[in-house]
This record gives sequence, structure tokens and C-alpha cells, in this order.
Amino acid sequence: MQTMRKQIAAANWKMNLTYQQGEKLLDDILGESIKLFAHQQVIFAVPFPYLLMSRSEVADEYNYFVSAQNCYHKKSGAFTGEISAEMLHSIGVPYCVIGHSERREYFNETNAMLADKVNLCLENSVTPIFCCGEPLSIREAGTQNEYVATQLKESLFHLSAKDLKDIIIAYEPIWAIGTGKTATTEQAQEIHAYLRSVLAGQYGQHTADEVSILYGGSVKASNAAEIFACPDVDGGLVGGASLVAADFTEIIRSLKA
Repeated sequence: MQTMRKQIAAANWKMNLTYQQGEKLLDDILGESIKLFAHQQVIFAVPFPYLLMSRSEVADEYNYFVSAQNCYHKKSGAFTGEISAEMLHSIGVPYCVIGHSERREYFNETNAMLADKVNLCLENSVTPIFCCGEPLSIREAGTQNEYVATQLKESLFHLSAKDLKDIIIAYEPIWAIGTGKTATTEQAQEIHAYLRSVLAGQYGQHTADEVSILYGGSVKASNAAEIFACPDVDGGLVGGASLVAADFTEIIRSLKA
């Protein structure tokens, strides 16, 4: 059944909040005691210094997890300041965001580099939350389908079907973030359905239907239910709204039951 795909509310705190503010935010959200169904998950992608605190906060909560926001594309070595997938696994972090649009844009992360990160995460039992999406120029040219298909092919298509099922995909319409332009629910469903068709073309429909695809374009408390209701949208990767307890709890409640 379609709703049995994991439905996920993922918070991406980015480079925000002090340790104390992060702790209070988690306390406030968890204090709402939202009971999740077996197919629902909440994931907090927090800055590296807060991973252990956040893991401790969610330790006794059903289907609440923490995620790193990034890892390095090498196994280990002389890379001062970087964090490896093995390090994340060693402190019990089960998820890692890979290839967020900001990492691609500001840190010049390539599809090939992201393929290496995906591999290292899987080797260390860390589930990648793999981000894809197109900038405004690509959307205006009408070539977004080819653009995101290339991102999937170059970073994920070396994987087996079994490994692909262990990945969460997050689609980010970069052109709809901070531009004043908003993606409609129709646009969200259309591109999500297309992404699933690309996976189906490589791995078959059965495998494609098991992969959760999150929407990452300015999800808010006011639009989450409408976006999440789309048949191929399996929740959201939430930025700004995840920093406000009342907003994020509303977003969690908007997941498909």
C-alpha cells in the first residue's frame, strides 16, 4: 500500500541555534508527545556539536532519530576539520544529509563526490538523505527533469536495488527557496512522480515504490498537509520552520497517516 512507504518529517537546522537553544527546541517538540505510526519518522539534522545531545534526547522516543548534515567523501586521513561516515556510525548517528543544495553551491560538491559519500555512509550503516534539485535558470529553461535525472544517475545508479532501498531522497526546488517564487503542489507532485519514474526505469517499479522522496522547498506549517497529501511526496526536509517548535510539530502532524 502506498502509505506504507516511510513518511518522514526531517528538520534541517543548518548553521543555527546555540547548544542551549537546540536542547530547548527538542524538549519543546518532544514535549508535545506526538505518537508516530510505524511508517512515520521524525529526523533532526543538527550541527555536529549537538549530535550526541540530540541522540540522547530522542533515545527513548519511538521513531525519532538524529542525522548529521554532512560527512566527508574520504574514509579517513589528513583532512583537518572534516567528519567521516565512520565517525558518525561510531557515535550512533543513523542518518546523514548528502548533497544539500547549499553544499553543492557553496562547497562545490560534485555528483561524483556525492556518490563517494553515499558509498561511505552505506558501508558504515548510515542512511543517506540524498538531496537533488534544480536552480532557477534550469527551471526557467524547462530542463529540470534532465537535470535532476543526471543527479540521480551520477550519484546513485551504481548502487544495487537493495542499497537503493536504504536511501531517502529529498527533492529541493532551489528556485523556490528565498526567491519569492513558490512551487505549487502540482509542481511538487509532478517532479516527485518523475523522480520515481527515473528510479523505476533503472531498478523497476517495485523498488522505486519503496523509496521515500521528501519535498524540500519552503515547507511550512500552513502548507505541509497539502504538499504531503500528494501521492508521491513522502514528507519533507524542512529548514526555517523546523527551528520553531509550534511550526515543526504541526508539520509532523501533517504526515500521511
